[in-house]
Amino acid sequence: MVIKSSSYIISSPDYTSCPKADKPEYAFIGRSNVGKSSLINMLTNNDKLAKTSNTPGKTKLLNHFIINDQWYIVDLPGYGFAKVSLGERKRWEKMIEDYLRKRENLVTVFVLIDSRHSPQKLDLEFVDDLRKWQIPFILVFTKSDKENQRTVSQNVKSFLDKMRETWQFLPQHFVTSAIKKLGRDKILSLIEEMNAEFDNAE
Repeated sequence: MVIKSSSYIISSPDYTSCPKADKPEYAFIGRSNVGKSSLINMLTNNDKLAKTSNTPGKTKLLNHFIINDQWYIVDLPGYGFAKVSLGERKRWEKMIEDYLRKRENLVTVFVLIDSRHSPQKLDLEFVDDLRKWQIPFILVFTKSDKENQRTVSQNVKSFLDKMRETWQFLPQHFVTSAIKKLGRDKILSLIEEMNAEFDNAE
């Protein structure tokens, strides 16, 4: 897939304020500071699309970007250690859950996992939530250039092994690097396939 255009559309406080649900949509989510904005910018070849920040918790709304005028990327708030009040965190959790469970044109969720770390409880709990809600997702292991390949491979294997303890089937997964553009072509090819399926289903 060739990305010809990508632009920011709107930030919404809940799923009912999102753009009309007439195009295939892909949500990106992960723990705070997992490299979500960098991955979105790498996929779209647009360094200025999603705002990158060293401060966790900057994304507070559902951010829509239109790609090639044909499909949406949605940047969701991170889960985890952002320094916010309990009330704010509860509001985020409800906003994210409502969006994931009620957004009709959501094709799949890309769940970002930091490949530098061994399996984290928060990530495992989140993918279990997705299973409980019956929402399709794909794992994306980020920042693979920030650690040696042996450690990255071991951490990816450990995460999948941990899932195997309770999952019968594992989701697809990709190992990525925003700096080296690793995984870009594979992810975009998959999105292209899913876009075609979405159009055929209509």
